[in-house]
Amino acid sequence: MSKLILASASPRRLELLAQIGIVPDQVIPADIDETPHDDESPRRLALRLAEEKARAIAADHAGCFVLAADTVVACGRRALGKATDTNEARKFLSLLSGRRHRVYGGLCVVAPDGTTRARVIETQVIFRRLGDDDLARYLAHDEWQGKAGAYAIQGYAATFVKSITGSYSNVVGLSLCEADGMLRGLGFKQGM
Repeated sequence: MSKLILASASPRRLELLAQIGIVPDQVIPADIDETPHDDESPRRLALRLAEEKARAIAADHAGCFVLAADTVVACGRRALGKATDTNEARKFLSLLSGRRHRVYGGLCVVAPDGTTRARVIETQVIFRRLGDDDLARYLAHDEWQGKAGAYAIQGYAATFVKSITGSYSNVVGLSLCEADGMLRGLGFKQGM
């Protein structure tokens, strides 16, 4: 049995995989530059980052499966990264207020023989209109920190979501349907 390495520091991705009985043998976050390229679309950014993370870890771990993912929240062509402070988090959430936005999940798997599969999963999310009280209450907690678009759908921000079209687990951080399918398609065996 080949080992599985999760190329991510996200505890949410580890928890999601555990839901479907997949426990990586190692968790090794990839240290790559995540700065968007000029004129790079949010969709392309999510795919490129997942591919770069997977390849960076696979280069030092031949013979293992490597799973990498990246989540990009986009409002139009604007990618909303991880807010650096409460002011930026407020700006991101205000921008998403009352609007439809997209969450792009880049996903890449490198098999032990070097075969690589990558894709982007798109989920559409519509937020209700957020008032100043909503924003103040949400920002008073640290839930927004370290989250693309400054929100965690699995937390208090669930109260902001009017509707979702697509994979819920993609918004949390990893499309389980796609990750499971890609891993199994490349011959990975583990789980329930």
